[in-house]
Amino acid sequence: MSVRHPIISVTGSSGAGTTSVKKIFEQIFRREGIEAAYIEGDAFHRYDRATMQRVMAEEAARGNNNFSHFGPDANLLEELQEVLRTYAEHGRGRTRLYMHDRETAEAHGLPEGTFSDWEDFPAGTDILFYEGLHGATITDRIDIARVADLKIGVVPVLNLEWIQKIHRDRQTRGYSTEAVMDTILRRMPDYVHYICPQFTETDINFQRVPTVDTSNPFVARWIPTPDESLVVIRFKSPRGIDFPYLISMIKDSFMSRANSIVIPGSKLDIAMQLILTPMILQLMDRKRRAL
Repeated sequence: MSVRHPIISVTGSSGAGTTSVKKIFEQIFRREGIEAAYIEGDAFHRYDRATMQRVMAEEAARGNNNFSHFGPDANLLEELQEVLRTYAEHGRGRTRLYMHDRETAEAHGLPEGTFSDWEDFPAGTDILFYEGLHGATITDRIDIARVADLKIGVVPVLNLEWIQKIHRDRQTRGYSTEAVMDTILRRMPDYVHYICPQFTETDINFQRVPTVDTSNPFVARWIPTPDESLVVIRFKSPRGIDFPYLISMIKDSFMSRANSIVIPGSKLDIAMQLILTPMILQLMDRKRRAL
């Protein structure tokens, strides 16, 4: 953790919706005049797409059918932790971009499924923002959760997460439903051992729960809308959280536990603005006083 160079980490599985949450943070940063450096978690994958396919085949030939991007061996997690530590200490670091799709690849003049070159963060940033799979990962070799100052989990219930992933991968990456199912099954052990445990480390979890039938996510024709969802917001520590204020400001919300509030899915944006803005400003106030 760092007072002079704070770090915010948003973590969630593939298809969870972390990219949408990033946009809300960007709105807050713009409104409050905060200059942020950004890390996309996929930048720290160990292999480009073609190499990953080859390595997965080699692992399968050895009897390991569960090699996936969710696990540490397919990622540069020690390097990621070092970048975060360097930023926390000196406000410097570097990252790169992964070319997820044709549009991104064409914008950077690179082949799809490859990485850009490593580049330094812009000078003089106020805060570092990470969004990806491993924003609060702890293993026997690393402790990324310890480095971040504010950790946010984005955790739809599992069937909804799968529906979102299936629709995203079919529409933007051209995958078949069967291919996405194979990916889900292959990743499951790493999901259990490396993704889920992070959400006990996060300071706040936003979990979207559909209010329509998602019992068979593999035949769902559309993603449940925000109006067809509730969001459970769990605070690791409720100390300092003004729940009566939040309930008064967010229509039709209620507390389900002493550390949790439930809101309509359509109110997620305003809830994040109300909850996260004071926390971000507190980090910035601590930074200014330290400097």
